[in-house]
Parts: sequence; C-alpha cells; structure tokens
Amino acid sequence: MRVSVIGGSTVTDEQYQQAREVGRQLGEHGHDIVCGGLTGVMEAACHGASEAGGHTIGILPSERRAAANDYVETAIATGLGNARNVLVVMNGAAVVAVDGGPGTLSELGHALDMGRPVAGLGTHRLDGGDAIEHVDTPAEAVEYVESAVQ
Repeated sequence: MRVSVIGGSTVTDEQYQQAREVGRQLGEHGHDIVCGGLTGVMEAACHGASEAGGHTIGILPSERRAAANDYVETAIATGLGNARNVLVVMNGAAVVAVDGGPGTLSELGHALDMGRPVAGLGTHRLDGGDAIEHVDTPAEAVEYVESAVQ
C-alpha cells in the first residue's frame, strides 16, 4: 500500500528520528512512501524507508525533479507549489503526520476531506471529533494505518 507521510520541512532531531522510524517500519512492511519530496519529515521518512528497501515517491512543488531529497527514488515535478499538497495525500491510502506547520495542516484537511485514515505523531489537533488517531510512537502509527485500510 502507499502511505503518505506528511510533516514539517524544519524539524528537531527527535522529530527527524520519529519520521525516519516511521519510514523504516513502513518500508519493512512493504509499503511505498509518498511525500512532498523535500527536507525535514519528508527526507527523514524517505531515509528510513530507503534503509529498509522501501520505495519512495516525492511529489515536488517545483518544476525540478533534482530538488528532491537524496532519498527520493521517484521524483515527480509539479510546478504547483503548495497546491501539490492535495496530490501528496491523494496518492496514499492512508496518512501519517509527524509534527508540521501550515502546509501539514492543509494536507490534514485534504486527508480528512478524502476520507483517508490519519495517524498523528505530535501533529495538529483538530476540534470536532476523532478524525486523527493521535499516537505516541512510530510503531503505533504504522499499526493504525495498516489496520484502518482494508
């Protein structure tokens, strides 16, 4: 299954390690990673997945595939800027969000609008329901998305 991993482009060392572990576990479980292809959470998740032999897909905001982080295997240039966020979410069966700023918030909105299951590790909390399954560890995030997609 393809899983979209979203989050901040600037992260702490702890957040980088969390996202890297999410990527590693997804890769070990045979899942492909879809992300925005740049730095921070996106790079970390791709780093972990590539270490585990997983396939990584970066949907880039620019027109340059070369802008992708070093761990993106398949770079898709869009020239859409942040409008590409909808494509990141659309191309995953589920979403894992680690931390994140306004761009991540927009992706969470798209994910919820599209009915994608979302596991959140230290990400935005939205009022009005159980739309995001907030978890404490990368393992719980992976377990949730696998159980939520049948």
